[in-house]
Amino acid sequence: MNEEYFGGLDFGTSGARISIIDKNERLIYQNSNSYKFEFKNPSGWEIACLDLLSNIPNEIKDELRRLSISGTSGTLVACSLNGIHLGNSIPYDEFCSVNENELKDLSNNNPFLNNPYSSLAKALKFLEIHGNNILLRHQSDWISGWIMGSWIYGEEGNNIKLGWDITSESWPKTFDSISWRNCLPIIIKSGYKLGKINTQLARELNISENLDIIAGTTDSNASFLASEINNDEGLTVLGTTMVLKKFIKKPFNHPGVTIHKVNGELICGGASNAGCGILSKFFTDLEIEELSRQINPSKKTNLNFLPLNSKGERFPKNDPFLEPLLEPRPISDALFLQGLFEGLARIELNGWEKLRDLSGTFPKKIITTGGGSKNPQWKSIREKILKVPIISRDKSTSLGAALLALHAKR
Repeated sequence: MNEEYFGGLDFGTSGARISIIDKNERLIYQNSNSYKFEFKNPSGWEIACLDLLSNIPNEIKDELRRLSISGTSGTLVACSLNGIHLGNSIPYDEFCSVNENELKDLSNNNPFLNNPYSSLAKALKFLEIHGNNILLRHQSDWISGWIMGSWIYGEEGNNIKLGWDITSESWPKTFDSISWRNCLPIIIKSGYKLGKINTQLARELNISENLDIIAGTTDSNASFLASEINNDEGLTVLGTTMVLKKFIKKPFNHPGVTIHKVNGELICGGASNAGCGILSKFFTDLEIEELSRQINPSKKTNLNFLPLNSKGERFPKNDPFLEPLLEPRPISDALFLQGLFEGLARIELNGWEKLRDLSGTFPKKIITTGGGSKNPQWKSIREKILKVPIISRDKSTSLGAALLALHAKR
């Protein structure tokens, strides 16, 4: 009997990854690459996708049964009716200035949608530029559509920031009379079948034409799945930006906080505009590693940095005008790096405190993934500031997408 394999593709800020597992959840293949263009350019996603799928060993390609895609939450693409992107996407962390009254009316004053970082604000900007004869798709949905050659569908979790309500499983009633309703996708639940790979693409890649494409999820939800979080634990993803996620019992609305349903469980999450991106603006990976060895985590710097990647913040404070604070910079590079670590840890603490206030519980343990999870000095600083144990798990986000494919609802 031939083996069966299940794949997951994840599209992050700096590049794409693939994981392929067998029916026993055993990882049998993984790979990654960087984008050829700036992140917001969908052509780079397309090239990365082609490269990763092309390089799968033939013996694995022959038995690949299902594929699921995760992508950055809130990165929106405007495309033609046949899926051709109309220029760059508007990324998840980009402030979008639009008609405030229109945004308020459509969001029904829901603070989660009525803010300039929501996908709804991005949609209004695209409609202003391109008109109503377009499709609006998030990163994961656009890539899934590209693989199938059909852009009809959108996955529920990726479209919450556009207005989809996972509780009522519907768009807001304020959308009933909008002239651009046809720009929105037909929503499919995460883990359900979308369709099959486009025949021409399958032949080009030498992949089975019977490959099923499964509705994916957001990148942070995929990390959550891969990390096997328990009910009393929380997940911190230390990537270019910082994402916090935990289980909750009841849904709520709050600016900058998303509520998702994964495998039937409610999960809340918040994404900061701070993260490892600020570190790479000043140091290379090798410099960070070398300077970190000079840090004494038990001795605080008393530097009060607010290390945002750029102007504006989404969570724990929703303020599009919030300015980064990176001065005064000490002479010592190691001291400066420690100050950045401490500033990021304080943002993380504020985030967990915000989620505690909204949900009623603070995690007893923090599971951490992403590039920043590998730094022992940063981990020690975070444990002192958060006052809970921190466990690093080196599991790729694309593994979470592969698990969705494996356990797909047919």
